[in-house]
Amino acid sequence: MTHSSICFTGNYGFILNALSSHTTYITTTSSALKGAIQLGITHTVGSLSQKAERDVLMQDFYVVESIFFPSEGSNLTPAHHHGDFRFKTYAPIAFRYFRELFGIRPDDYLYSLCNDPLIELSNPGASGSIFYVTSDDEFIIKTVQHKEAEFLQKLLPGYFMNLNQNKRTLLPKFYGLYCVQAGGKNIRIVVMNNLLPCSVPMHLKYDLKGSTCKRRASPKEREKRVPTFKDLDFIQDMPEGIQLEPDNYNALSKTIQRDCLLLQSFKIMDYSLLVGIHNVDQACRERAGVVEGGGSEGAVTPDHRRPQAQKALYSTAMESIQGEAKGKGALETEDQWGGIPARNSKGERILVYIGIIDILQSYRFIKKIEHSWKALVHDGDTVSVHRPGFYAERFQRFMCNTVFKKARKFIKLQLFQRGIVHPKMTIQSSVTHSHVDPKTFVHLPNTNEDIFESC
Repeated sequence: MTHSSICFTGNYGFILNALSSHTTYITTTSSALKGAIQLGITHTVGSLSQKAERDVLMQDFYVVESIFFPSEGSNLTPAHHHGDFRFKTYAPIAFRYFRELFGIRPDDYLYSLCNDPLIELSNPGASGSIFYVTSDDEFIIKTVQHKEAEFLQKLLPGYFMNLNQNKRTLLPKFYGLYCVQAGGKNIRIVVMNNLLPCSVPMHLKYDLKGSTCKRRASPKEREKRVPTFKDLDFIQDMPEGIQLEPDNYNALSKTIQRDCLLLQSFKIMDYSLLVGIHNVDQACRERAGVVEGGGSEGAVTPDHRRPQAQKALYSTAMESIQGEAKGKGALETEDQWGGIPARNSKGERILVYIGIIDILQSYRFIKKIEHSWKALVHDGDTVSVHRPGFYAERFQRFMCNTVFKKARKFIKLQLFQRGIVHPKMTIQSSVTHSHVDPKTFVHLPNTNEDIFESC
């Protein structure tokens, strides 16, 4: 009897053809894996919608549902050409609650994930995981290791408690945990919010830990179209940091502090802050250059693939720190694209997209050993693998003192350069003593009242 099934080796999908006792492996694209994921999610969300909604119980965090998908189909599953596979869904009731908490309706979830082919990202992380993004830019699907999936399951009760206390967080928004099983292999995947929308071009991207030990992008990484730079690169490239309006800075600092406290309580470390920067002024210059050259204007500006109605609540950078509250100095593009409005050291307008990533690492014995031998060679306080408490403190200090800064001094410097204020006078005194018309500030960035405090 001849039968076939999907077999996964390493990170890539393979078709396993078994004919009697002879086995051959035929390399294929990841289309089989993507197809299996979409079939599985379609079935599990559909069957879940038939169950009555109720409160989440403790045992719901540990439920695992499994369904077999034979290629010829069954009375529960459709026929397909991806080969036989089994699809597992972890904690379906709990994840349904999380999706509802973020305002994701079941039909929108299915439409985003299963209506169009998933897009494989060509710039995976150092972990070797495969990343897919949905065609509407809404969700990311990431393959995770067995230990990471296991750790996420253990994390769910605490994650549930944290979200009920505070929806505004920079932690990943987890929408589902699944496993595709075939040929004796398991591919575990997690569905998350998309931090860096493909529809908004990122001019700079950083993976920041607050560590300086070998934290510089490799020559190979720098060859990429949009490299992911690291801590030492940021310190060198942006010594004045990212200038935020004071209210946004305070909100961001509190969010980072709260998130780090939770991560520390679960003994989680080695996480990063992913920072994507869209330079609004640079995009305008690029657009002007393209138009002058007769090219397409859409090549350098955000497209409109991300419908507002389907956007998950609290999923954007701005919502993650302030929810519906909008700063007075917000850029007009912020509401539509969700970035945090800021300025760089040149005074250029930027939109910042941020989120804490790689939280599925606990400080286990292997990490303690790794820190010990690294500390023999380097300063123990600079290596990225460190005890959770110290790691959290260093992370907060670096993000809130080096990466992000209040814009007051920068605003005064800009006004001084324009001859609007005297270097020894505050902005407030310049207005009070009629050195400058208050209307002047209408066209300046971050016109929040806090900026008129002494610099």
